[in-house]
Amino acid sequence: MTTTMLWAIFTLLAAASQTLRNALQRDLTQALGVVGATHVRFLFGAPFALLFLGLMTLGTGDAVPAVPVTALPAVAIAALAQIGATGLMLAAMTSKSFVVTTAYTKTEPVLVAIFGLVFLGERLSPGIALAIGVATAGVVLTAWPKDGRVQGSWGALALGLFSAAMFAISAIAFRAAIHALPSGGFGIRASTILALGLVFQALVLSAWLAITNRAALVAILKLWRPSLLAGFMGAFASQFWFLGFALASAAQVRTLALVEVFFARLVSGKMFSEVPSRREGLGLVLIVAGVALLLSLSR
Repeated sequence: MTTTMLWAIFTLLAAASQTLRNALQRDLTQALGVVGATHVRFLFGAPFALLFLGLMTLGTGDAVPAVPVTALPAVAIAALAQIGATGLMLAAMTSKSFVVTTAYTKTEPVLVAIFGLVFLGERLSPGIALAIGVATAGVVLTAWPKDGRVQGSWGALALGLFSAAMFAISAIAFRAAIHALPSGGFGIRASTILALGLVFQALVLSAWLAITNRAALVAILKLWRPSLLAGFMGAFASQFWFLGFALASAAQVRTLALVEVFFARLVSGKMFSEVPSRREGLGLVLIVAGVALLLSLSR
């Protein structure tokens, strides 16, 4: 199997897993608040990331590579940006539908392409740039309010766009950290940065809640059963995101990840009884068309 097919398969698995994790976290927001539900992803995800790292060493025979000091700032920036992005996304979900919020955050590929060019020098072909544009247009249509009015949606729109920007920064920085490792195959390098990032995030947010809101930290531990599943799905999704970043540009991975809007439509229709409009349907078609173009050009 070619690496082209591998990164695509990894990304599809990540998108499907992340959709379920987002749905689980949205439910936890009511009981734990935005910060508490955000922390679930990292606190309960970190042990699974360490488990995945151990399994990767056994499966590949590669040793865990030494992490150079120069890679640590990228890991810290990526980890903190991801914390902020997750919190903003969950805050947006409290005021807008699951699908619409997912769509707002999926304006990310355009930002990833820009940041990738500026910070990593990753240039995109005109065809791939077109694919990103078509898929993003689909996202905009999907996110547009059903009545055509945006006045009541500005808050969720702002939260979603800021979340997208921070997710983009996180993707670029994590990819830079993966490629900064001096040795090992793509699997062990991706797993090493994932474990390092999640452990850092778990420690930072645990310390923050211990100082500012101990009640929320206690509530998280009391709800360990649903939190454990959300944490596992978060780490599982991240494992495949990072494998994708190790093999393809962040812009390609995040554009293909727009199928998450389609997955979110399925989840919301089944779990939250949200009926799609014609505009949302057209948007989903454009997303699929953009993704198909991306895959055809990436071979």
